Amino acid sequence: MLNNIDINQMNRLMEENKDAKQIITQLLENHHTSVSMIAHEIRNPLTLVSSSLQIIEAQHPEVKEFHNWSQTMEDVRFMCDLLNELSSFNNSSTLHHSVFSIEKLLKNIAVSFAISLDAADSHIEFSSKIIPGMGDFTGDKIKLEEVFLNLLQNAKDAVGAEGRISLSAERRNDTIIICCQDNGCGIPEDQIETIFDPFVTYKENGTGLGLSSAKRITEAHGGTIQAESSSESGTVFTVTLPV
Repeated sequence: MLNNIDINQMNRLMEENKDAKQIITQLLENHHTSVSMIAHEIRNPLTLVSSSLQIIEAQHPEVKEFHNWSQTMEDVRFMCDLLNELSSFNNSSTLHHSVFSIEKLLKNIAVSFAISLDAADSHIEFSSKIIPGMGDFTGDKIKLEEVFLNLLQNAKDAVGAEGRISLSAERRNDTIIICCQDNGCGIPEDQIETIFDPFVTYKENGTGLGLSSAKRITEAHGGTIQAESSSESGTVFTVTLPV
């Protein structure tokens, strides 16, 4: 994976040398295609394996008692999730633009998240404050929805069985500011610097691609995402998007 220094050096080289720019662009396109093909070729047969195991389990419930059966099922599910997230991460910088109401999008996300909490009989307290008048927004609606749902899911994991989560959004001049806040356990200071790095995760069974993908999607829109956290007040993720 490229770090920020590598990317800056590569961008500088591309600006200074047109031939280098053409070669690097082609290499990046080939890398993008290769990752997509590998993920696709592995995911399809793995999905069939997962389906077959589920059928076996449904037809022969006694297999649940087999040694390591549950661990095998969990490992297969994790691999499927990892390949799905890898594919999403690989395509996170490729946007399909449309003009839409980001205010409506955020309100729909808030309602859907609240319904999911109710359906799970959760004791988590959720609130949202979407300030009207944000106007039309040009961007990738589906990918931005992934970003906000990812932040809400992370907040849900952080607060556990009980806690408070809030989603707020407003427009300040030509910038949309979205905040997702929770009063959970917080992120240790030595970890918060790396939470957006690919494949870095501090959650059990985490892939380490969710926040990294969220960062790439946000930056592809010309925006920023940052986190502030403490064990006393919890965590707040702030996403800024230029209109």
